[in-house]
Amino acid sequence: MSRHRSLVVIAIAVLFASVFVAHLSLGSVPIPLGQTIRALTGASVQNETWKTIVLEFRLPRAVTAAIAGAALAVGGLLMQTLFRNPLAGPFVLGINAGASLGVAIVVLGGSLLGSTPVAGSGLLAGAGIGGDALLVLAASVGAAAVLLVVLAVARRVESAMTLLVLGVLFSYAVSAGVSVLMHFSIPQEIQTYINWTFGSFAGVDRSQLGLLASVVGIGLLGTVLLVKPLNALLLGETYASSMGVRIRVVRTMLIAATALLAGTVTAFCGPIAFVGIAVPHLARAILRDADHRRLMPAVLLLGAATAVIADLVASLPGLRIVLPLNAVTALIGAPIVIAVIVRRGDLGGGFS
Repeated sequence: MSRHRSLVVIAIAVLFASVFVAHLSLGSVPIPLGQTIRALTGASVQNETWKTIVLEFRLPRAVTAAIAGAALAVGGLLMQTLFRNPLAGPFVLGINAGASLGVAIVVLGGSLLGSTPVAGSGLLAGAGIGGDALLVLAASVGAAAVLLVVLAVARRVESAMTLLVLGVLFSYAVSAGVSVLMHFSIPQEIQTYINWTFGSFAGVDRSQLGLLASVVGIGLLGTVLLVKPLNALLLGETYASSMGVRIRVVRTMLIAATALLAGTVTAFCGPIAFVGIAVPHLARAILRDADHRRLMPAVLLLGAATAVIADLVASLPGLRIVLPLNAVTALIGAPIVIAVIVRRGDLGGGFS
């Protein structure tokens, strides 16, 4: 069985590598696979324009999708284990909404900050690395704030379904705050913010990609330290405490890691739905295992592959039409979530 699970993880890695290269080859301008690989390795290609398309446009977008997908999937896994709830995730629990509020405060108050957003460009056009860092900070703080509220409520609520309903209500409450900000904002800022809410991996340039990768890398590195406590939490906080797990410390680390992962991705790519909730379930079904030592790398790779596939579908290869990314992730993730609900029937009980 252990060998089977190792082979599954390897297969997921191969899948990710395959869809990543396919993402670089397919698009409005199809590029032969061999030429794509030559462009990646620095070799000469038949058409120099192909090399520019691959290295300057498609590669940063594919890397962004992989990083974002991995971060959201791992964040969803952390939340599902912490709350022992199969439908927990950054989007469902309102964490993405909190991150969106943090971004909205910065972007829709752009005139007060001295930066004027330009529709179709970055959220803080011309703001440089300082503006990007400000967005990451605002989104992470917003995500952490909502997560702390949800966690406080979870200690008083036993029903998993009640917690999910409260998560939706938190999202509505936060959205109300965003609506108020939009009411007092200029049309240019509003249009920029609305475009951002559709979700996209295309708006991250090379300088921003470095910051995205660094912050997400720190968040993912922190999750490595949580593997053993996460396994203990599968059987409940009482059991974990009896095994020497410092519950408050672990809970704080989980909140910080999830806020960092979800907040950073939301700041750069918008509020991406369904990846965080669906991918962990898909990984469990494929691995047939809940051990985080094997589940964590599987979720990371599968999240990256899922996001790359979603972005490839959204770009509609061969056409000059681009679909909203969240529409595609919903089409991919919603059937998985529905299958989980139908199969389990009861949403309580955690995982085994």
